[in-house]
Amino acid sequence: MRKAMTDAELKLWNEVRADRLMGMAFRRQMPIAGYIVDFACPSKKLIVELDGSQHASPDVSASDAARTAKLEALGWTILRFWNDDVIRDIDNVCQHIVIEAGLAGADRPAREPTREAVP
Repeated sequence: MRKAMTDAELKLWNEVRADRLMGMAFRRQMPIAGYIVDFACPSKKLIVELDGSQHASPDVSASDAARTAKLEALGWTILRFWNDDVIRDIDNVCQHIVIEAGLAGADRPAREPTREAVP
């Protein structure tokens, strides 16, 4: 397990920790079915994985697909985002997570608006 988070992991963690994203409780580096996932919201059975450029290689991509299939077979929904997307467009990443969690259209905003909010 990594002790130091990547820039992308830290940015996403700051958005989802302490129930900040629509009250969803996320855990970081959570073990599930023999894997350690980047972020998980157990109550929604939602996993968020952040991928760097190494995940574009055929070997790693095939391994990711097998991992995703196993976790989906256990009822989890897996969302994958490129690190660069998290760094450059955290608002849309958070919006996508909220939509996949079935919380779109809730009474309160997904998160506090920022000066860099994407329309």
